[in-house]
Amino acid sequence: MVHDLYILMITAGIVSLLFKLLKQPVVLGYIVAGILVGPNLFGQDIVSHENVEAWGNIGVLFVLFCIGLEFRLKNLFQSGKVAIVGAATIIVGMLVLGYGVGRFALLDNMNSLFLAAMLCMSSTTIVMKAIDEAGLSKARFVKGATSILIFEDIVAVVLLVLLSSIAVKNSFEGVELLKKVGVLAVTLVVWFVVGILIIPTFLRKVRPYLNDETLIILALGLCLGMVLTAEEAGFSSALGAFVMGMVLAETLEAHRIEHLMAPLKNVFAAIFFVSVGMMINPSSLVEYWPSILFVSVVIIVGMIVFGTLGCWWGGETMKDAMQTGFSFVQIGEFSFIIAALGSKLGVTDPAIYPIIVAASVLTTFLTPYIMKATVPCYDFFYKHASSRLQCKIDAREKEVELAEQNKSTSNEDKMQDHKEKINRALRHTLVTKHVVNLFLKNMSEND
Repeated sequence: MVHDLYILMITAGIVSLLFKLLKQPVVLGYIVAGILVGPNLFGQDIVSHENVEAWGNIGVLFVLFCIGLEFRLKNLFQSGKVAIVGAATIIVGMLVLGYGVGRFALLDNMNSLFLAAMLCMSSTTIVMKAIDEAGLSKARFVKGATSILIFEDIVAVVLLVLLSSIAVKNSFEGVELLKKVGVLAVTLVVWFVVGILIIPTFLRKVRPYLNDETLIILALGLCLGMVLTAEEAGFSSALGAFVMGMVLAETLEAHRIEHLMAPLKNVFAAIFFVSVGMMINPSSLVEYWPSILFVSVVIIVGMIVFGTLGCWWGGETMKDAMQTGFSFVQIGEFSFIIAALGSKLGVTDPAIYPIIVAASVLTTFLTPYIMKATVPCYDFFYKHASSRLQCKIDAREKEVELAEQNKSTSNEDKMQDHKEKINRALRHTLVTKHVVNLFLKNMSEND
């Protein structure tokens, strides 16, 4: 086991360093490292696939736990309309498009359903990294894009649970599915409410005794406890990890736990992506290259169209909507997890896995270049739009700018009120102090 871990980590480290030098996402480096140590390239097992798969499963739990830690209810509420309308448009649109692609490729209902689920989720990690590297982290569209990604993550976890249920029964029954959704919704609400009532209070009580070591051990214990609870309730372990992350995100220790979890998440996430690469046969990439190219085009075009429409319908400007759509042109973590689930349960065609992973690699590689094309594409679109549409675009721009100005003015007024209250309190304090001093002085003179 130590030998396997050594080979795996040293290969992943060297390859990811090379990808860093080439200014490419390290996730791609981990997948390439998996291909190098996997059984398909050299025809023999350099490392034990069973060991790597076990570590990869733990990695999935930690990745979802950390995604839950990044979830903030107030952030979702602040961008409510954009998050809900934008995410719903992308998810529903890509589900329908992905299912249609599956049926067009003569896949059965189960394979088409899994393929649709793999295509409907953008990668939170890759999108935020691409935005940061492009110097757009302060851009206006980022807040809405982040909220959409959070909403997508929630839906992805729900899809994992539903797909597991459908795959086990090997049937798609509408009534049964609605029952499952209802049970899942009630369970999530109960877990979340109970967790919010108990855990933050407990952490506040013991906060003076929580050093970094104790806090990370306690957080991991709570995470794994919720994982076991989810499994006992008949749901996936991934759901339990995500829910506990959401609960801890509402505590005072959220940022501290997130900071402490980062190294552990990075290690096990690397192992997970290496395990993904180990399942890829390079010869299959040559065999399926037309399908890989076709799926990549579907992802890019579909995400741009549905992302732009969803954000526009959600109230964003056309330019911001297009920037969001153009940054969502890849699939990532959840697509791999869903693909691995289908392979593990034996309900998906073996060809789907390498196609999805290769399409993810290709779209991830193209993401920064597609994002750079946003402004020229917006200018071209605006120039060739009808006069009526141009008026709507201009009106939306003015509407959003006015809303931002009003919000800024409101914040300034609040700040001014706070300053005035502080000044008033200081004046009252000084006057009171002066009166007391005069009183004491008069008393001493009388004596």
